[in-house]
Amino acid sequence: MRDLFGAELRWFQHIEETARRVFGHHGYGEIRTPILEELDVFKRSVGESSDIVNKEMYEFTDKGGRQVVMRPENTAGIVRAAIQHKLLASSDPVLFWCIGPQFRYERMQTGRYRQFWQVDAESLGVATPESEAESLLMLHSFLTELGLKSLVFSINSVGTPESRPAFHAAFRAFFAERADRFCEDCHRRIESNPLRVLDCKNEKCQAALEGHPVITDHLDEASARHHARLKVLLKELGIPFEENPRLVRGLDYYTRTAFEVLSSDLGAQSALLGGGRYDGLVKQLGGPDVPAFGWAIGLDRLAMVLQQIRGEAPYAPPALLIPLGDRAATEALKLARTLWAAGVALQLETRGGALKKAMASANRMGIQTVLILGDGELDNGTVTVKHMVTGEQESWPLEEVVARLADQ
Repeated sequence: MRDLFGAELRWFQHIEETARRVFGHHGYGEIRTPILEELDVFKRSVGESSDIVNKEMYEFTDKGGRQVVMRPENTAGIVRAAIQHKLLASSDPVLFWCIGPQFRYERMQTGRYRQFWQVDAESLGVATPESEAESLLMLHSFLTELGLKSLVFSINSVGTPESRPAFHAAFRAFFAERADRFCEDCHRRIESNPLRVLDCKNEKCQAALEGHPVITDHLDEASARHHARLKVLLKELGIPFEENPRLVRGLDYYTRTAFEVLSSDLGAQSALLGGGRYDGLVKQLGGPDVPAFGWAIGLDRLAMVLQQIRGEAPYAPPALLIPLGDRAATEALKLARTLWAAGVALQLETRGGALKKAMASANRMGIQTVLILGDGELDNGTVTVKHMVTGEQESWPLEEVVARLADQ
């Protein structure tokens, strides 16, 4: 877990501002759910066979004897909220996005933290491949607006619970022939949820999977049509994609479409985010039988990548107002209040030290415009303005300061 500030936090803020704008254009409204949820919300949704539930959740018993968990992901919490507040009572789609911290006690690696931030977008109430294509188009717009260019959508269909037994039988037979090549976790997964074996990160297990049965060869007719239609739509929209028969994602609630977004900007760790369809989750958590589709992206890794490829986040540093002497300090407070009321970004120097020290601070902070107010300026009804990039200096009438700074 870590603290966020400075240049890194500015990337977080820029990502959030971009998400709010892009998602709002698509009709998604923001939701904020609690960090603490009942443990059962995640055991019932994420699945007891998943690594999140087995190894990674921060769970404890509170003072009231309730079993609670610090949320490891946000989809289940959003679904719980939609059910609790009866937001799914009509046939209208419910479109939500959210941003916030999640918590998992997982292996430490570059760009991963045990408190990490995610942006989620969830579409509840629509089952069509068109709704998925629209969500993926929104995601593509969001990422390209942030400056990521080398994007590929990796997609698969994991079918439905009703269509999976045939695949499970074929896969278990394949597994049995080479069982000694798989890790202990995979031996547990093959009994509880064979799809989890495909998601194992162990390199030996991945090698042992060579030639495994492909789940898209065992889809029911409706799921096959759904998958084919999604591919047509992505092609028509010009969204680059590839099929990946091993892609199942790390959660048990997915049905039909599962996807990840890959970016070469990440080097070896190419998966930037993922998501998919989870038609059974709402009913599983006690709500109506409502289809759903969504995805989540980690801000920590996204901010790291953007900082690497784009440098500093878009940022306009405030102007700095430096008063010289007690009389100027009083007038500077009045001027600063007027500027702030007009929406001008301004930092006020309040230490009362020498001009040289204040100018050195301005250089370190990357400030581009410095206003200097002393007795001479007050007598003349002016302020001295130094443009730090060019080194030029000029005098502005005090009554023009607000308009001139507002125009910059």
